[in-house]
Amino acid sequence: LCQLLPRRRVNLPAHALLKLSELTSPSGRSAYTSLLDGLDRTTLSVGMTTERKELSVIVPTYNEYENIRELCTRLFKATKEAGLTAELLVVDDESKGTVATNEIVEDLKKTYPIRIHVRSKAEGRGLSSAVLLGFSKAKYETLLCMDADLQHEPESVPSVAKPVLSGEAEFSVGSRNVPGGGVAAWALHRKIISAGATALAYPLSGSTDPMSGFFCTTKTVLKRGEGRINPIGFKIGLELMVRCECKSVADVPITFQDRVAGESKLTTKQNFLYLMQLAGLYLDRHPLKSSLLLLLVALLCTLIVSYLFY
Repeated sequence: LCQLLPRRRVNLPAHALLKLSELTSPSGRSAYTSLLDGLDRTTLSVGMTTERKELSVIVPTYNEYENIRELCTRLFKATKEAGLTAELLVVDDESKGTVATNEIVEDLKKTYPIRIHVRSKAEGRGLSSAVLLGFSKAKYETLLCMDADLQHEPESVPSVAKPVLSGEAEFSVGSRNVPGGGVAAWALHRKIISAGATALAYPLSGSTDPMSGFFCTTKTVLKRGEGRINPIGFKIGLELMVRCECKSVADVPITFQDRVAGESKLTTKQNFLYLMQLAGLYLDRHPLKSSLLLLLVALLCTLIVSYLFY
């Protein structure tokens, strides 16, 4: 056995084991070797994990052409230094900046593995559905989503992707709320709103930053949520963590930078959609405890409306 499997630990089903006496003969050794070759590698405990090196980066955009060139050059510099083979897929919702975005991507194609899908209004709108569309068109198994406004630093992509690439986690999140993470410069009221929204979502995901749009997972994990994922709203990372029943989530520290250029996608309407999204996720995960949550959400809605309009 030691000669056949040097420095390996192999756990095989009882029905797959051959008698030790049979291994002493050439035919027995050959049969055992063939058996091992035919087994799915995922059924073997080999004491080591092979880290994937291929990554599809999905960036939803809306009138953010001013950031694309810098994002692209910084991203591929970071992935190259990390030894990763990456592609960049821009999913652009039709806007006044679409023509410029498309021209810039076409120029960058001469140097980098970058693609663009321009989505007309007839195809759909919204960040979450754009991300899901990008995931469906991605080339590689491992998928990473990030914003185009450079608030998510491209240099952080390898570290955010690492837990998933290495097999340590099914889902990883670029978090502002762990040691080493933070925000560049937020007003106090924005920090309070963010903290409240994070606290509401924490029981669903176990992540310290469940609203983060900087996250990584795999196509295999996404398949678990087919037919259940809600493409409406902006917190697609949270939606995927819950609907796809991610067994392990890793938080990776990032610094959330100030917006460089482009338009914010967050509106008052999206704040209400987030609350509605939370209610749906709690009903899905904890149906017996969701009545209290729905009452809390209604109270929050009332407070937000009072703050905004009175």
